[in-house]
Amino acid sequence: MTDDSRLKILIADDEPLAAERLQMLLAKVGGIDLVGTAHDGDSAVRMAEALEPDLVLLDIAMPGLDGIEVARALSRQAKSPAVVFVTAFDQFAVAAFDVAAIDYLMKPVEPERLARSIERARGYSAEREAGAQLQDAPASPWLEEFWASDLSGLVRIAARDIDRVSAERDYMRLHVGRRSWLIHHSMSALEDGLDPEIFVRLHRSAIVRRDFIAGFSRNSSGRWSARLADGEEQAVGRLYTDQVRAIAGR
Repeated sequence: MTDDSRLKILIADDEPLAAERLQMLLAKVGGIDLVGTAHDGDSAVRMAEALEPDLVLLDIAMPGLDGIEVARALSRQAKSPAVVFVTAFDQFAVAAFDVAAIDYLMKPVEPERLARSIERARGYSAEREAGAQLQDAPASPWLEEFWASDLSGLVRIAARDIDRVSAERDYMRLHVGRRSWLIHHSMSALEDGLDPEIFVRLHRSAIVRRDFIAGFSRNSSGRWSARLADGEEQAVGRLYTDQVRAIAGR
């Protein structure tokens, strides 16, 4: 980010009316500088390299390189900007996650959603600057965040905030308080990726955060179940009873 902490923004959209609408919305946001507007993918890459924006508001369907290809190209630049996709299509959310977009806005863009994306970009820039100062620090081997789609776009979910994970066919549901989101993942991949000091697998279709477990009970058949902090019960699979004993210190 610039020395005076103003966020530099580049718009990339081939639709003049859509680009103009974004410009009008940005004019009402403080602490930013609109450094340019590109009308095709190739121009967006060239302008980003020359202008070094902190954030690119990027359409997906554009002449030349499409938005996904532009995002990949931007990620290879020496100073890669944050990317927020602004599109009329919702089917690209998974692809947007793959190229590490920080947000996904649907047209017509609501001012409040745009403002939240800009604040997220400020956080991204601050984290990147802090990370540059700590390049020698070892990276965590564990998954630290997930991106899930909802009606308003993409939502970032910190792994440490997840209470439990439940399987639903080819999808995993991440439960955070009273809300939940589906992601396309496998239970075994999540078990391998989540920090075992924080999470434990209790069933072939369930992973639970350790401090979300309030207690255990055993029925007359010898089957264990976990009592969770929200009052729910989670059955413990026979293959995972050793996990109960380890947690209980038995």
